[in-house]
Amino acid sequence: MKIKMAIPKGKLQVEIVKLLEEIGLSFKSNERNYRPICSDARFEIKLLKSQNIPKLVELEQHDIGFAGLDWIAEQQADVQVLKSLGFNPVEIVACIPDNWDYADLKKRKIIVATEYKTLSDKFLSDNGFDYQLIRSYGATEVFPPEDADMIIDNTSTGTTILANHLKIVDTVYTSNTQFFANQTCLDDPKKKAIIDDMLVLMNGVLNGRKRVLLEMNCDEVTIENVVNLLPAMRAPTVAKLYNSKDYAVRAAVKKSEVKSLIPKLIKAGAIDILEIPIRKAI
Repeated sequence: MKIKMAIPKGKLQVEIVKLLEEIGLSFKSNERNYRPICSDARFEIKLLKSQNIPKLVELEQHDIGFAGLDWIAEQQADVQVLKSLGFNPVEIVACIPDNWDYADLKKRKIIVATEYKTLSDKFLSDNGFDYQLIRSYGATEVFPPEDADMIIDNTSTGTTILANHLKIVDTVYTSNTQFFANQTCLDDPKKKAIIDDMLVLMNGVLNGRKRVLLEMNCDEVTIENVVNLLPAMRAPTVAKLYNSKDYAVRAAVKKSEVKSLIPKLIKAGAIDILEIPIRKAI
């Protein structure tokens, strides 16, 4: 039995392979190889363009895959999303030349360049535009003003849009990377069990990335003050130090809270504070 997994080639590939390696899957390939060998023989891997993956998973050419939510929606792919990973967050935006009036475009027929025909059709129709779509194949931002009045494209920072003298006038869709499967694969108990195990480990890694383990010591006078400061997944772990009246305290806390938390712990009486990375939190 093989589980066929489709991974997007390019920028997303780095983040996804890193996640998979952290759950125990490693890969052997070279730059020209689109079929890397997985360390777990149950998986058969193929690298594809992100926009091709959702439909191929729907058609059962692959059991599981990774791609942006925008491409799932664009292709209207009938797949089961298993996990929103949060990688590569982007917005699909409508842009026009920066010295144009957006309202004027509804007074005449316009040309719109985009790679997102389905999403663009819905947006433009819903907003009352008279339009003609031109499908772009990359470098969409170069179309205005000579070859298109508007573009609908993805952006994460807006830098390329500004560099090409465009401005964002509306948000069409928001997206980030999804992990998904076809329903037939999930109906197979053996395949589903393997995929469920993947999900447990993925969730553990993603949770672990958000937290660190804080360990510290304190005396019996300050223990209550220290423990009361500590957020934790359930409750802090407290244990007596060997041959001492003092305590060891341990808690998994959010990385975002550490900067403000450590000074408060010191003031409360904590000493010997250690901050330790967490590989998985399950």
